[in-house]
Amino acid sequence: MMSQNNGNLPTGFGLALAQNPEAMAAFTALPYVKRQAMVQRAQHAATKEEMQSLVDELKA
Repeated sequence: MMSQNNGNLPTGFGLALAQNPEAMAAFTALPYVKRQAMVQRAQHAATKEEMQSLVDELKA
């Protein structure tokens, strides 16, 4: 459902992170392997709600 920009961060995930500085900071602070795992999960998110859940998880 979510498209990717340049094969990296899914667009919807990137937009959701951009709207939430706390989640963006948490995401960028993750080790590379954990960031990649989060990106994979975002690539498989089927709904906006699933994507938002990933962002909310970063704030926890």
